[in-house]
Amino acid sequence: MSKSRKAAKKSVMLLFACLFIASVGLAGCGGASNEESGTDAKTSENNTAIDHSKPLTITVFDNAANYQGEQTGWYGKLLKDKFNLTLNILAPQVAGDQLYKTRSAAGNLGDLLIIDNSQLEELIPAGLIMDLTDRVKNTKYLSQYVDNHFKPFNEAFDKVNPDGKIYALPTFTADTSPTTFSEDQPYSSPILPWDYYKGVGAPKLNNLTDLLNVLKKMQEKYPKTPDGKPIVPITLWKDWDGGGMENVRWLSNWYGYEQPDGTSTLQLNAKGDIVPLIDDNSMYKKILQFYFTANQMGLIDPDSASQDWNKVSEKLTNKQVLLLWYSWQRGFYNSIERGKNGDGYVSVPIADSRIIQTSDAYYGNGRVFAIGSKAKNPERIMEFLDWSVSPEGLRYYTNGFEGFNYEKTDDGKFKLTETGQTAFQKNTPVPDQYGGGGYQDGQSKINSMIMSDFVKDPDTGEFYNNNYWSSTIEANKTALTSDWQKTYNAKNATDYYQKNKMIDIVPNINTSFGVDSSDIKNKRSQISDYVKNASWKMVFAKDQAEFDQLWAKMKTDVAGLGWNDVLAADTAKAQKIVQMRSEASAGK
Repeated sequence: MSKSRKAAKKSVMLLFACLFIASVGLAGCGGASNEESGTDAKTSENNTAIDHSKPLTITVFDNAANYQGEQTGWYGKLLKDKFNLTLNILAPQVAGDQLYKTRSAAGNLGDLLIIDNSQLEELIPAGLIMDLTDRVKNTKYLSQYVDNHFKPFNEAFDKVNPDGKIYALPTFTADTSPTTFSEDQPYSSPILPWDYYKGVGAPKLNNLTDLLNVLKKMQEKYPKTPDGKPIVPITLWKDWDGGGMENVRWLSNWYGYEQPDGTSTLQLNAKGDIVPLIDDNSMYKKILQFYFTANQMGLIDPDSASQDWNKVSEKLTNKQVLLLWYSWQRGFYNSIERGKNGDGYVSVPIADSRIIQTSDAYYGNGRVFAIGSKAKNPERIMEFLDWSVSPEGLRYYTNGFEGFNYEKTDDGKFKLTETGQTAFQKNTPVPDQYGGGGYQDGQSKINSMIMSDFVKDPDTGEFYNNNYWSSTIEANKTALTSDWQKTYNAKNATDYYQKNKMIDIVPNINTSFGVDSSDIKNKRSQISDYVKNASWKMVFAKDQAEFDQLWAKMKTDVAGLGWNDVLAADTAKAQKIVQMRSEASAGK
């Protein structure tokens, strides 16, 4: 789902393109218009009520957003009707990283901020973040999570927050436990269209070479979609790249190595082994080699070097890509109706893999919600944030609206409507009374949440994530799932990997790592740019000799840019993660 971790989009947006159905998801840089809409609370006899009579536009500086501009559509109308509130979103992923530097240097990043942990550590001492301690404690819903989630997270930032104040609310926080993994599929694992895979004989995949060979067979047998669009075995995109190629980072997980948030020069395994990215035996190099070989075989989408994520998502919706790796990517195509026909993307394990998987994000996942210190109407922003973690707010964000996306069942739980099962994929028109437009177009463009959908709805006792509703699980007992379960003798992918000892689940660590010095920051920036550019060149190298030459040149050149200094800083962070994982596993 830190600045270098743009995949925290899971953050992931992409929480919203979930298993078989997807619900809610996934700007000129205009300034806030608070000046003309400033309001103060008016006091009633017994409590303080908030005056919504004046419209309020708040500037949302949002590292997770893939959209810039005013929130419109059904979610925009919902906030306007409920709070007389309009969101104006500023998105560095659209406008560029310079946006953060420019606005923070000017002393006003925005009103509502969705920023990385590392940025939080810079902005607190700079006086650009509002102290929310008392405000959070006085809320109805957020206050429930103070002691177990918000307080321990903020106290970890002791160098810039010695008094343990609550400055920020971590994102995608799960209310399970620090060592629980609740999902039915690892975050990253090999995923293929089941019908196409079976169509070429469903050969067992022993290693990455077998995967490439089966992709080649599928490409030859299924070159186009039924409506004539070209099918590509593998598609890549650049706009999520941080310290290296993001598409390389997540395939490294298949073989036990992760790149921890806040680092850009190393990978870490479940045992605590630390391997520099540029080590000749690193998993980073092995996955680069995998992509290079795939391109030599004609398996890489020729659009890869020029397309952005939005273009990729269109292809996923059309079943134009054979290999997926993020669990949530299935939601762009899979549906219950298609599953009845055995059509959909499923996990296809590779026998020599051993996945590393972090547990539920009990303390969040690397980004935070905060309020800018110059926000003119903090009470109205806090009201919105408090509502966002209420049952009503979480239902809207994760599942759309009752009667359109889902409905109550006789036992008081929820089930998806026929419309709700495919509203995301089909961008189904929304009734005018809800705001009109397409459903996907009108979803929350904030693309992040404080409490995740792995929190239980008090009215149903089930997660907000509709893939885990009992009604959805029952409806998903289709030809697709039953065939997969019979083939692999497991109820789901996580179950398969655990039964076969092919997964290591490690505690999710979300904490303070300190702020890079200006020297390390500058060196990291130069090195990251070099590694990203060189990696893309290696994938598309003309032959193995050029690949090897580019790799050797990268190792030499980054050493001259201060690689060892940045690696030392990252190693200290990784060692802290290893220690905290050990403590979490021991129940400390």
